[in-house]
Amino acid sequence: MATTLPRAGVLGPLRLTVRLPLFCLFLLGVSGLVIALKLTDGVLGRTVDRTPWAGRCFRIGCGVLGLRLTVEGRPTTAPALIAANHISWCDIPVLGALAPARFLSKAEVGRWPLIGWLAREAGTLFIRRGGGETGTVSEQIARRLGAGESILLFPEGTTSDGQYVLPCHGRLLMAAAATDTPVQPVTIRYLRDGCPDPVAPFIGDDTFQGHLVRLLWYPSATVQVVFHPTLTVDDGDTAQILGRRLRAALLEGFPAAGEAPAAGTGIRTAAAPGQSHRPSLPADPQFPDQSRA
Repeated sequence: MATTLPRAGVLGPLRLTVRLPLFCLFLLGVSGLVIALKLTDGVLGRTVDRTPWAGRCFRIGCGVLGLRLTVEGRPTTAPALIAANHISWCDIPVLGALAPARFLSKAEVGRWPLIGWLAREAGTLFIRRGGGETGTVSEQIARRLGAGESILLFPEGTTSDGQYVLPCHGRLLMAAAATDTPVQPVTIRYLRDGCPDPVAPFIGDDTFQGHLVRLLWYPSATVQVVFHPTLTVDDGDTAQILGRRLRAALLEGFPAAGEAPAAGTGIRTAAAPGQSHRPSLPADPQFPDQSRA
């Protein structure tokens, strides 16, 4: 079944003309803040807590990107392993605006110009998919949790189009068991006119630059975030059992079943990490570079 992007209307070029410079100014402002904090660290001889600054920056970033947040439930105030379904790189500013936590991200993000540097300065932990680093990263997560920090990760291991939840991989989640830390499931949904948004998903051969332009071209989207009750890791929970428990909780944030499409639809999963593609999109003369087939 083909997915069609909505028409951006005649205001698409105007939105991009206004929003793109604002986004660049936002990045420059955040970069200046990071440099100022590092200088302050040197003067004080200690590291200044970045958490409140990061939350403010993420909230401003969501506004610049045209993301309207609606929230159900609350993030736990105790240290937790926060686990969310994954749709887009926009998930990071969305969740960062709502829940103070250190992120776990794929290694590719660390190589993005400026964004990668800012992510490293914010204390993001990076993992290389398929690189055999899961055990090492799990130990890092356990150390951070043991130190009283919250860690946010995306256990699906890749992004989806936001209409379902992929199987959750529980090995990294076991860091919560090692430190007796609760797991808080968080469901994210991007909506446009009440339906799943086809603009926000960052999937297939999308590039950061191309996706950013597409996002800024279209009217604002609504991001629905549901903080579910925390899960306690039971003594008998294996990685597989914990992954299934988490996925079941994430699915509760969907109005329907939220199941993945049948095999053969061309959607990548972590178990089959081949090229992931959004279904073929018809050309739109107002936004020519929208086909990701």
